[in-house]
Amino acid sequence: MDNKRIAVYGAGSLGTVIGAFLSQAGLDVTLVDVWQENVDTLNTQGAHVVGTTDITVPVKASTPDDLEGKFDIIFLLTKQIFNDSVLAKIKTILADDGTLVSLQNGVPEKFIATQLPEKNIVAGAVEFGATAQGAGKSELTTVYDRFKEFAFKIGELDGRDTERIEDIKAVMDNVGETVISDNLIGTKWSKLLINASFSGLSAATNSTFGDVANNDIGIQAILSIMNEGLEAGAADGITFDNIGDKNFDYLKKPADGFTDDQIALVRSIMTPSFGLKASMLQDLEKGRKTEVHDINGVIVKTGDEHNIDTPFNDFVVATVEKAEQTGTLPVFDDSVAQLADMLK
Repeated sequence: MDNKRIAVYGAGSLGTVIGAFLSQAGLDVTLVDVWQENVDTLNTQGAHVVGTTDITVPVKASTPDDLEGKFDIIFLLTKQIFNDSVLAKIKTILADDGTLVSLQNGVPEKFIATQLPEKNIVAGAVEFGATAQGAGKSELTTVYDRFKEFAFKIGELDGRDTERIEDIKAVMDNVGETVISDNLIGTKWSKLLINASFSGLSAATNSTFGDVANNDIGIQAILSIMNEGLEAGAADGITFDNIGDKNFDYLKKPADGFTDDQIALVRSIMTPSFGLKASMLQDLEKGRKTEVHDINGVIVKTGDEHNIDTPFNDFVVATVEKAEQTGTLPVFDDSVAQLADMLK
């Protein structure tokens, strides 16, 4: 795929990292963003990735309006709240035999497939974290070795192992090791449980992943959010991917409460990302709308469809919505106190 034209659509925290490493590998990559200052900085100063590494890579960047020609691969990293306009643009720049790789949070592929032919869609999950640090700069918050060892999961919508998915894996391996999944929906739902619990609570408590997970109430809330997702997803016919080397069913709550082993497993799996601040919290800090309805809201909606209560996901949605409406960030101790009451 050396001659393929590649676009990273959404040059935010994750897109900057991905674009930097793909460009460093010598691929023909264009980073796409609506923020003109970001585009200008990327073009003049390069993509600067700090945190658990420190590299500056010359890159090409463009606003959507200034894009020219067709792209063979487009990595989609914008927020779902913009999908109507973003996908309308992508229709005009994706080659007829090109591939859109959806790396958005949540489970957006059903909607994307109403806008583009399924044959042009591959989807996956980003397995590392990053925090935006201003124009042209992103902080990689996942431990560097872990990032290089496991950066993505991707898969065909029908689960087949194809030449195309192997070729795309080869491209993405330039960022970090990419795993091919034959259970894409299960992969996305498994990632959704991680996002809903860690990202959701990071936003709802105004803290990092580690702050939540290392708190006795926080870790119980994390597992409670996951359990609501497991129940709702199972009712919807989802077969979940593993968490580490364990089936997600291992995290189902026993009658006498979560076990020390369950708590230890979740903490150990997420330890490399403990420094991460959720993108939803970053949005709240900037006064922007979040993706909470495309993350925790998916579990709430699926639960409603199957008459399953989802109080912990309801809490995250309500708390984040309030922060959006008031422009006031949640207070960690107040949120933890509410969660403690819910756990009684």
